[in-house]
Amino acid sequence: MATETQQGTWRVGFIGLGNMGGPMAANLVKAGHDVRGFDLSGAAVDRLAAVGGRAATSIADAVRDAQVVITMLPAGEHVLAAYDGPEGVLANAAADAVLIDSSTVPPEIPRQLAKLARPGTLLLDAPVSGGTAGAAAGTLTFMVGGDAALVERMRPLLANMGRAIHHGGPLGAGQTLKLCNNMLLGILMAGTSEALRLGIANGLDPKVLSAVMQQSSGRNWTLEVYNPCPGVMENAASSRGYTGGFATDLMAKDLRLAHGAAKASDVATPLGDLARRIFEVHRANGHGALDFSSIFQDPVTLAQALDVK
Repeated sequence: MATETQQGTWRVGFIGLGNMGGPMAANLVKAGHDVRGFDLSGAAVDRLAAVGGRAATSIADAVRDAQVVITMLPAGEHVLAAYDGPEGVLANAAADAVLIDSSTVPPEIPRQLAKLARPGTLLLDAPVSGGTAGAAAGTLTFMVGGDAALVERMRPLLANMGRAIHHGGPLGAGQTLKLCNNMLLGILMAGTSEALRLGIANGLDPKVLSAVMQQSSGRNWTLEVYNPCPGVMENAASSRGYTGGFATDLMAKDLRLAHGAAKASDVATPLGDLARRIFEVHRANGHGALDFSSIFQDPVTLAQALDVK
């Protein structure tokens, strides 16, 4: 078995150094781990090297001597491409390396990886919640699927990037946890935005309305942490022009994945499907790069939403 180096540190190959993966890898470096990272963006690799990580020239180069491999990529097709093939993770990582995919992808993707891998390969799916701010601060929530003993073995490493690590069950359970969470988040953001707009249109101060709902039965995370109305919450994305945070493109993607999982499971999710349609319209209206709370400033009518397939 690949064992920890002295002082409890690991040799980590990190694939995908974007808005989420870059800060996550940097936090591993800060914690003392030996991190070799690769990304198609040379600038992203340079940023990791600037904080003490090591630059890899390819996926194979990043994973060859790693005890742990972490991937953080945009979509399922990117994950499959990174793991498969002669230059991929599975062909070049050590047989006893632990492979952790933190991308948000359909639950069947980690199970496909298990089928592609040699028997006995140590695989976990571990998507995260917390956005770019959580990635930078090391306060992400990890939702993990895979063998329970392996999750416990990796818990100290994951704790260098997040403050909560939840084991959901076998491989694929982490992705299911993430999709359920983000489906509810999309519903909450759309509903909270509607309630605030209704109150403002009838003369209410959004700060007063938010305070009342936060202390009443309408209380939810968006009111407590991420108010979508500009000027109500100083540190929210809405008060900095909806920049940073969690892009509408990503919320729309996650809602599509939740919709697919619901169809595959024959589970009715009418509110989740309506939220998917609402954010698809918002995205089509040119707001894909803005934080998803920007839905507050782009009211989507029911007719528009229902026109989305």
